[in-house]
Formats: sequence, structure tokens, C-alpha cells
Amino acid sequence: MSPCSTRLDENGDDLLKYSYKLSLSLAFLCQFVSRGTNLHDGLWHSVNINARRHRITLTLDNNAATASHATTVSRIYSGNSYYFGGCPDNFTDSQCLNPITAFQGCMRLIFIDNQPKDLILVQQGSLGNFSDLHIDLCGIKDRCLPNYCEHGGKCSQSWTTFYCDCNDTGYTGATCHNSIYEHSCEAYRHQGKTSGFFYIDSDGSGPLGPLRVFCNITEDKIWTAVQHNSTGLTRVQGADREKPYIMSFNYNSSAEQLEAVISSAENCEQEAAYHCKKSRLLNTPNGMPFAWWVGRANEKHLYWGGSLPGIQQCACGLEESCLDMRYFCNCDADREEWTNDTGLLTFKDHLPVTQIVITDTNRSNSEAAWKIGPLRCYGDRQFWNAASFNTEASYLHFPTFHAEFSADISFFFKTTAVSGVFLENLGIKDFIRIEISSPKEITFSIDVGNGPTEATVQSPSPLNDNQWHYIRAERNLKQTSLQVDSLPKKVLEAPTEGHFRLQLNSQLFVGGTASRQKGFLGCIRSLHLNGQKLDLEERAKMTPGVKPGCPGHCSSYGNLCHNGGKCVEKYTGYFCDCTNSAYEGPFCKEEVSALFEAGTSVTYIFQEPYPVTKNASTSSSAIYADAVMSKENIAFSFLTAHTPSLLLYINTYFHEYLAVILSKNGSLQVRYKLSKDGLLIFTIDSGNFANRELHHVKINREGRELIIQVDQVLKLKHNFSEIDFKAIKSLTLGKVTDSLSLDPEVSKANAYGFTGCLSSVQYNHIAPLKAALRHPSVAPVTVKGSLTESSCASIMDADVNTATTIYSSSDPFGKTDEREPLTNAVRSDSAVIGGVIAVVIFIIFCIIAIMSRFLYQHKQAHRSSQKKEKEYPENLESNFKADIDLQNTVSECKREYFI
Repeated sequence: MSPCSTRLDENGDDLLKYSYKLSLSLAFLCQFVSRGTNLHDGLWHSVNINARRHRITLTLDNNAATASHATTVSRIYSGNSYYFGGCPDNFTDSQCLNPITAFQGCMRLIFIDNQPKDLILVQQGSLGNFSDLHIDLCGIKDRCLPNYCEHGGKCSQSWTTFYCDCNDTGYTGATCHNSIYEHSCEAYRHQGKTSGFFYIDSDGSGPLGPLRVFCNITEDKIWTAVQHNSTGLTRVQGADREKPYIMSFNYNSSAEQLEAVISSAENCEQEAAYHCKKSRLLNTPNGMPFAWWVGRANEKHLYWGGSLPGIQQCACGLEESCLDMRYFCNCDADREEWTNDTGLLTFKDHLPVTQIVITDTNRSNSEAAWKIGPLRCYGDRQFWNAASFNTEASYLHFPTFHAEFSADISFFFKTTAVSGVFLENLGIKDFIRIEISSPKEITFSIDVGNGPTEATVQSPSPLNDNQWHYIRAERNLKQTSLQVDSLPKKVLEAPTEGHFRLQLNSQLFVGGTASRQKGFLGCIRSLHLNGQKLDLEERAKMTPGVKPGCPGHCSSYGNLCHNGGKCVEKYTGYFCDCTNSAYEGPFCKEEVSALFEAGTSVTYIFQEPYPVTKNASTSSSAIYADAVMSKENIAFSFLTAHTPSLLLYINTYFHEYLAVILSKNGSLQVRYKLSKDGLLIFTIDSGNFANRELHHVKINREGRELIIQVDQVLKLKHNFSEIDFKAIKSLTLGKVTDSLSLDPEVSKANAYGFTGCLSSVQYNHIAPLKAALRHPSVAPVTVKGSLTESSCASIMDADVNTATTIYSSSDPFGKTDEREPLTNAVRSDSAVIGGVIAVVIFIIFCIIAIMSRFLYQHKQAHRSSQKKEKEYPENLESNFKADIDLQNTVSECKREYFI
């Protein structure tokens, strides 16, 4: 719109009110008054200018609280002429100057002295005059009405388009359409995430918002836990049918969000525990229940955890294991002593528990304590939901895809074909299609009535490599975009004018087209349209030429299994088998480590003479290894502050050995004792390795070549003239307790053993430390002394000469010991007093034990609570032995670990 000027002549003075689009400032008698920012947003704003005597007031959008004021020296006279939009061209009157560029935009509702001014009269020439002005018409389109910014995005506009501010919405994109969170914990696991709190958005770009959950990614089943406001054990007294105890649960989410989580999971459960003392639960076999719970649909349920819907029983009733067989719940026996009914509620349509009601704790000596655990679900029914298309004529069809203003489509695919259509939906003229148009090219085509638009992404490597690839296509009023894997996104800007509604009316074809030409050969999985999940497997079960599921996940995701972990196929996905790895966890990346004391010994025994036979089972071959070795692949991490120390010792049936020790000066030594070459010593003296820091050691021998790496740095290379290190007998971590002929240096280090932390010990495909901690009853491993599982990385920053307390990293929603129902619910003074008495007795016991050691200085003075005795070499001096015994006693009394 060109600059315009309108002059109104009026015999009145001091009030001007109008609305317009842009920014606002007022200059009068050398006074400058301004108000507002970003007023060029395409929205109507109201302005009120009040000039009275020496004072000017400027009010924007009727907000008096933020009005601007200015005071002039001279009295204000407005005159009888008002100019709107700017001064007329060739106007020389000094009373009208354009301090800035003339206004471009629209004005309406002009009032002077509270009297409206009819602009039609201006147009007719009977009031004022104008130039380059369109009266009774605003050329600025309100592009924020309706608001196409989704999920609470804030709309603003320019002359030609609108913009969406997606801050603090949890969504992103040109119209705030795309969720920034994953659909499930399974998706986070697929990204390599470990356990923790995450936001999940079950319907993606749909209307449901994100939900904060705990993802337990520590086992094959990936658990999703939704906490509520009362998952602890809660005590109840004084409740009866007239005054029932009622607790309602708040999951910090909507019922629709919880329903979406439950419906997308394979299985869900909630623990229900009722601890009772003379308090009945379901009043079985035939009475009215004294307690019940309410589920998702606000329905009252009369069964308890471990039972089935519609059966008024507890778990013991189904199992016929109740304390009193006349009743179907333990608590219904109405006994004076504590008992409980505990089990899992697993019927998904009834979950989650929204309320619990208790009515039988108001009798004499009657008491109860209840616990409803968090909602826990595992399995993502959609993430691995797949279909295999075996012919070009095969396809799946679904109802019409309705997405007039916003459409997003995402899925995984794998194929060996050079081309094919993944998806197509047609209208009368409009259509939408995604296809692999060549081995390195994906094309997204769409037409909303303005002619076809194509977004194409070209890959530098072939996409028909039978590996899983990811596609996400989106269309909205501003953009058409296509994303393939992590390649740069292709974005096409939408035209500002023309047709913008996508109108489709035919069925949605997946894996083919309506013409049955250019069909897709391969697999498609995890198909989402605007956040909605399409069940490919269920539809494939009834469609010829299409099979549910798709094998071969390890070909794409096997690289996610680290540290020797093996990828194993599942029907719905894969998992990492960490049996032959020194690590564990969903991706074999979590260290397995333990604290050693001076006398601790972990010995792994190999079978004699050859541990593995061809007929051995898979499980046994995973534990045992070949005795005749042509190589050694050794890896471990350690942390200590003590020297000398014996870290690792391997001996053979031919009296050969390999020892790794820390010398007195903190240097690292690798010592080979060979029958032909004698003793070979390799010393790494690049620093003091007993410096309370975590060090990583790798020793690799392949044939005659030996390579030693410390902290990922190559330290030594050596070629043996001849080596025949074979018939391995045992591998020992820490102190060697067998009667062996050790050379003096190894014997000196062995006298002190190892005090510190060892982590992720690997010898070829044997993990001796992991075997000792995870499979002590199955693996051929012997543990002597104190071995405490810990995390070397977590204590690396701590002073290893001070006491170190080890905390287990358990699930934050772990279970409470059922044998003490009120442990967490009731805290009384008597418990505190009892704790103090226990501490005093414990300290007295420690003092007596220390005095006994000083008086007798031999092992017979050990108290009966000493479970394991320490062995010492015969040549160890008695004084040093006594000091070690004393140190061990103090350590055991304090339950501290010195490393």
C-alpha cells in the first residue's frame, strides 16, 4: 500500500482515538513519546492520545497501566487540522513534517473528542481531503485468523505470511506440528539412551501432550513407569463403612495420555499390596468387600492383585495357598497378626488404578497398610510393527488420510528393489505420494490444487541395501519437507496464495498404488500418520502377498551392541547378548566392576586338559574357553592407590604364567614366564598408575606379536622369537592363594594382593569378574575374601584412601520389603532409640574385637561372625601379618572400603 495522507478539519481539540497496524510514536513540541514493540504483527491495535494543557498521555491497546506520559513547557494547542498517515506531497507548511517514513497500513474507528469521523464523507469530499488512499477497504490480510499454529504456538505475521513461535510448547516446525519427544521408551532405547526420566509423546503430532515417565532400559523388556502421588506404604486406621478411607491417585497427566501409553504397550501392570492386622479385604467367600479399587473408566473393581477380573479373590485364592483355606484372601481370615495380600493388576482395560477405598480398620487392634505401585508397561506395539511386501502387486489399504492443513508421515523401510511406491492417497485432483524413485533417491510428491510439488532427497550411498532407513515427510501451509535418515532435510516453501487444503477421498494405499503399478518390494514398519499408528501386522494377516513382521533387524542395528556383545534377532526387534562380554546392559556398555581388599582373590578355573568339547551346550561354552591359546586378548580397568599390587595372574599346566603387576614406584609391568624364552618383563613407566585414577589396560598377543595399550595409548610392541603359551589352568584377579612358585617380584606384589577397584575384565571371550558377580554358582570361579560390587567410574573422583560408601543404582520405583509393612509408613521414637542402642552395641563390639586382636594376634581370636579367613604366604613376617589382620577387623567393623 502506498503512503497516504488524510486531512480532517475540526473545531475541537484534544482527543484522538483510532486503530491501526504498525508501531507508534508521537512527537509534539520537541517532546517524543513512544509506546509498544513489535506492533508490525498484522494485528489491530488501539491508540489513545490525550493532550491536556501541559501534559500528553499515550495509551496503547487500552492498557492504562503501561501508558506513557510527557510534560511540555508551553501549553498545548492542537489547532483545527489533523493529518493521518503522513503529510501531503509538496506540503511546505512547517506545521506538518514527516519525522519518519509515511505510514503504510490500515486505520479505522477514528474518533476526535469522542466523536466518530465518517471516512465515507472524506471519500465524498465533504470532510477533509485525501490522496493515494483506499477507503472502506484494508489490504492487509489477517493471516492469524484462524490460527494455524498448532499445540499452543503463538502466531504473528508479515505482509505476506504468518509465523509460529513454538517456544515452551514441546513442539517444533513451521506450524509447531512436530513433537520434540519420542513416542515411547523403546524409541529412546533405539537411540542408545540408558535408564532415566524422559518425556514421551504417545501420539506424536496429535493433540495429546507429552508425559514424563521413567524408562527402565536395563533389561530385555523396556519398562515405562508412570509415578503417582502415593506409591509408598500408607497406614490406615479408624475407617469403617460410614467413614471410609479414600485415596485418589494423581498421575500428573490426563486420562487420555495414560490410555495412550497403555494401549500402545504390550503389557501393563500395577502392584497392589494390602498389609493387614485384623482388617478384612474382600470379605470372601460371599460377603460384601471391605476394600476395593477404582479403575480407568471410574468402575469399582472387587478383585485384588494377582487375581482375574470378575473373580472376587486374591492371588492366594487362585493359587489355593491362603493361610486359611476357608477364605480367598489372607486378610479375610481376620487374624491378630500381620499378614498381607499382594499381587499384580494386569488387565489393561482396567488400568490405571485411580482410587482405593478401605472400610475395615475401626475395630479394636485393627490396622492396615496399603501400597499401589506405579503404572508399569513394557513393549511398544508400534515401533516394531511391520509388514513384508512380496510382490509388486501387493499392498495394504486403509481409510482415507484426512489432513487438510497439516500432514506428517513417518516410517522405516528396507528393500533391495531399485524403485517402488511406499504410500499413496488420491483425491479428485489432489494427491500425496512417497516413493523410492531410484536406489539413491526418495521423492515426496503432493498436489493441493496448485500443481504437483516434489521434494527429493538424494543419498550419497544406495538406499536399497536391505538396511533399515527412516523417512519423515511433512506438509503444512508454509512448507513441504522430506527427511531421510540423517541426511539434510529438503524444504520447499509453500505459495502464499492459491489453494491450501489437501482434499483426499480414496483409500490410503501402503506398499502400492491404486493402479497397482510400481509397487514396493521390501519391508515397512512403524508407520505413523499425523501421530496415528497404523497396524500393518494386523492388516497383513488378511491380505494376500503381504506377511506380518519383517526379520533381519540385526543387519541394521547390530552395531549398537558393543564390547563383544552379540546381536540376537527377535520377532519384534533385537537384543544384545552380553554373555561373552565383560560388560552388561541393553547395549553391553555398562561396566561390571568390584572393590577388592588386600586379601581378595577371584580365580577362574579352566577345565583340564581342554575345557570345551564339541558337544558342549551354548551356555557352557559361553562360560568355558579353549585351554590351548594362540592368542591373548586381555582388557581391564583398575583404580588404586597401593603399590606393589598384583592385578592379574594367568598360569598354565606347564608352569608358565602371565602376570600384570604394579611395581613399588607405580609403574605397570607385564611379565611372561615361558618354558623356552624364560622370564620376559615389559615395563610401562610413563607415570605412577597408583594415582587414584581409572586406567584402562589392553594386552593383545596374536601369534608372536605383542601389543600393550594403556589408556588408549600404544605403549609397547614386541615380537617373540617363539612362544607356545598354552594349556591355561587358571586366571586370578587379586591375591593368588594357591601354593605356586612365584618369582620374587610377583611374590612381593602378591603379598599385598590388590586393594582398589577392578572393572570389566576380559580374557578372550571369558569375563571372570562378571562370572564371579553374576554366575557364582554356575561359572567355574572361586572367590575368597571380600568382593563388593561397585562402580569404578563413580568413585574415581573420591579419595581412595578414605572410606567409600557404595550405593546401588536401583529402579527409583523399586519394591519395599513386604516383611516390614510399616517400615516406610511409620517412623516412631522407639525406632530411633532402637537404632541408637544398636549403634552403641556395634561400637562396643568393634572395640572388643580390636582389643582381642592386640592381645592374641592369631586367627583363633576371630569371632564366630568372621565368615572367611585370609591366607598368607609362609614367609610373611608375623608383625606385618598381625597389622593386616587388625586392618581387616577395623574395615569389617566400619563396613568401609579402602582403595
